[in-house]
Amino acid sequence: MKAITYDRYGGPEVLEYGELPDPKVGPDSVLVEVRAAAVNPVDWKCREGYLDGMFQAVFPVIPGWDVSGVVVRPGVAVTEFAPGDEVIGYVREDFLCRGTFAELVAAPVRTLARKPRNLGWAEAAGLPLAGLTAYQVLTKALGVGRGDTVLVHAAAGGVGSLAVQLARHFGARVIGTASEANHDFVRQLGAEPVAYGEGLVDRVRGLAPEGVDAAFDTVGGDALKASVALLSSGGRLSSVADPDVLAYGGHYSWVRPDAEDLRQLSELCEQGAVSVHVSDTFPLERAADAHRLSQTGRTRGKVVVTVSAG
Repeated sequence: MKAITYDRYGGPEVLEYGELPDPKVGPDSVLVEVRAAAVNPVDWKCREGYLDGMFQAVFPVIPGWDVSGVVVRPGVAVTEFAPGDEVIGYVREDFLCRGTFAELVAAPVRTLARKPRNLGWAEAAGLPLAGLTAYQVLTKALGVGRGDTVLVHAAAGGVGSLAVQLARHFGARVIGTASEANHDFVRQLGAEPVAYGEGLVDRVRGLAPEGVDAAFDTVGGDALKASVALLSSGGRLSSVADPDVLAYGGHYSWVRPDAEDLRQLSELCEQGAVSVHVSDTFPLERAADAHRLSQTGRTRGKVVVTVSAG
């Protein structure tokens, strides 16, 4: 199979396109023919070695945790899927090696759900990691519900754009931080946009004088500090970007593969409650360019790598 790999930590230039043996399929895994794989900030952070203290790297590493594709062969113990099924997955294991930037991936069945029928391959690939992050933070860390006012940082980004839609679906009012260029996009998602930077706390206070019931930080640093200042009495705080949130009594959240949560997200997409915005796509052989774009931190929605059907 064709795949992207890196055999050492470094910048996008360490990514190589070439031939690898097809993956072996364990009893609880599913061989998936990849149609698309989304890029997430964690991909380039792993590639640069920033998460070396957390994940053992078995070189050469195939990057990527998000996938959409077609089941080729289920493992001998798998009853959930059959050949030809269209699936999505957040294919994260406890080490770095067998990622999704390839023509084939052997995905643990616990990481997969059926693909939303109304999404294309690229949009479907953009759902798992970002969607699960948003869903798990909103439902499990923050307990967002009807009547809440929720602050979502980077509301035009991959996680933020899905968090806005989910929070609105749960009945919350959403205020979303974004650059001026993305304010119309954030409004279309259902949030009230506010600009980043100096004066953020005052701008949010102008919309929510009593503060916000929940704050979802995807940026860290100053955004986290602003979130703390904006919480109402009893307000809840969660960050996926800054462990300092623990010092403020909040939750530091790390997304977990969960087939049932992913199934719920797929159903919400089919109901029209959630959509995935893809800003750019790149063919597999240009994965390095996709990483470079993601690393700018200025993308709207998702960046996706596409794989031609064999």
